[in-house]
Amino acid sequence: MTFDELKDKALSLPYAPGVYIMRNKDDKVIYVGKAKKLKNRVSQYFQDTASHSPKTKVMVSHIHHFDVIVAASEFEALVLECSLIKRYSPKYNILLKDDKGYPYLRLNMKEIYPKIELVSKIADDGAEYFGPYGGRSVTHSVMEAIRLTLKLPGCSKQFPRDIGKDRPCLNYHMNQCAGWCQPSVSATEYRIRMEQARQLLKGNYKDVAAQIKEQMLSAADNLDFELAASLRDRLKAVEVLGTKQLVTAGTLADTDVVGYGQTEAKACFAVLHFSGGNLLDKDYEVFPVPDDKEEAVSSLLKQFYLSRGVAPKRVLLPFELEDAELFSELMEQQYGCRPKLRVPQRGDNVRLVELANKNAYEEAERVTGKEERVSATLTLLGKMLNLEPPRRIESFDISNISGTDIVASMVVFQEGKPRKSDYKRFKLEGLQNQDDYASMRQVVKRRFAHYKEGDKGFDTAPDLLLIDGGITHARVAVEALRELELSFPVFGMVKDDRHRTRALVTPEGQEIRIDNNQAIFSLIGNIQEETHRFAITYHRSLRSKRLRYSELDGIPGIGPKRKQELLKQFKSLTAIGQATLPELERLLPKDAAAAVYHHFREKEETSCE
Repeated sequence: MTFDELKDKALSLPYAPGVYIMRNKDDKVIYVGKAKKLKNRVSQYFQDTASHSPKTKVMVSHIHHFDVIVAASEFEALVLECSLIKRYSPKYNILLKDDKGYPYLRLNMKEIYPKIELVSKIADDGAEYFGPYGGRSVTHSVMEAIRLTLKLPGCSKQFPRDIGKDRPCLNYHMNQCAGWCQPSVSATEYRIRMEQARQLLKGNYKDVAAQIKEQMLSAADNLDFELAASLRDRLKAVEVLGTKQLVTAGTLADTDVVGYGQTEAKACFAVLHFSGGNLLDKDYEVFPVPDDKEEAVSSLLKQFYLSRGVAPKRVLLPFELEDAELFSELMEQQYGCRPKLRVPQRGDNVRLVELANKNAYEEAERVTGKEERVSATLTLLGKMLNLEPPRRIESFDISNISGTDIVASMVVFQEGKPRKSDYKRFKLEGLQNQDDYASMRQVVKRRFAHYKEGDKGFDTAPDLLLIDGGITHARVAVEALRELELSFPVFGMVKDDRHRTRALVTPEGQEIRIDNNQAIFSLIGNIQEETHRFAITYHRSLRSKRLRYSELDGIPGIGPKRKQELLKQFKSLTAIGQATLPELERLLPKDAAAAVYHHFREKEETSCE
């Protein structure tokens, strides 16, 4: 279908809830979305495309045709959307990479040598399953805590096959395993320990502690103090395990806290799992910065919990989600419980969300590369200014003091970085008094006159011109370009009371704030400071040179070349004035040396009077 045909079809859709399915020319599903009103939502893709983000523009360019499914309610549309996203994994939907669900611990006491295993789901195989737990790391820590407490095997040996084949491994020598691979250790004792592990997984740590205590006292009565000491250590480990409540049945978090953070290029959805106020684990997903963060978090929230097979009692959110109630209803239908979704406004819960947001930001920051960050910043700047990403930015500034030594600077930022080999300096001509507007007109016109001639060093076109000053400076630059029959995007840099660029202004007077975006604010600030630095450095250089040379002006026999020779030899005017006549004669002809010598002596006499 052509673009116009897609637009017409979208405008013919009903004002009803439903799901839309975008397909490419190969009939592959590339995007699935939900809408309260299909006509309004779908038609947005084919109207005002200039306002779309780069990602949306690319997605729309690949749409060959689309289907819609009208739903009886918005809730039904939500369920259908989740189902279709899971089924098709569309390229332009934000997707969870890990949908394995919360893990369980499996224990089959029917085996001769049972063992505890970490598995992703429950199977109908006669074994017992414990959990689910907050995540793979939490589940592994539970399994490891029980293994170390009861000194169960942690190696890859298979029992009874490998009993007696090798010497005990390092775990045995570190007192972390009872050496079950040795023939001297009985299978009966192994099963006793595994039954204790089973009771611990069921949360019966007090029963296990009582059993071990009884064994310890019995060993002491029999004067087997070595065994009694070993049982005493095991008893303490079980009591610690129970106190920490690591293995209470259903250790899954009672509260999940959702966080969102983004850099210039990456965003992160994070979920912190809490139980009894203690942080258990963290899950997160990093993805490109979305057009709509609320929509992205809503989509990932649904995928996250529907793939986990279980829901917490409470979910704290970083901001309001439009379909939060529908999501709660879906969870109740799926799992028989309705989690409370809240956006905390005060108290400890606010701090929990701030912690989740911080975790999300740090994960996004960690995977954002420097080049990727710069590229995203330029893309965002282009979007703010309604331009393509400005890869080459040229900035101009004027510097003078009381109308003397008027100079201008042009600095170039290529891909967000200074390109010093392309910097240019201009000494302005024909201006007797301070006139920033006339100065700006001259420098812009001179720079682009060279461009029209194709002169080396000036032959590259900019994507964006930044002019130090406000609306009038920007207009002057545009007029100078127009006189040369050229056109480039021009913006003035508007300062705040701390002399930082707070906004960009068009020649028509429209201000675009940049101080509310740290990345853009930093980039433009760096450009402004570098332009000013380069201009003021050139101005000071000319002024210093003028002051250095002016004292020697008018002395008979001293021209530009001899001025340079004098300054090179004596380093300063003060040293020249203090030089003796013979010293001067070694550098200059006698007449010129005498003129210099008497010039400074006459000056001293005049100042004394």
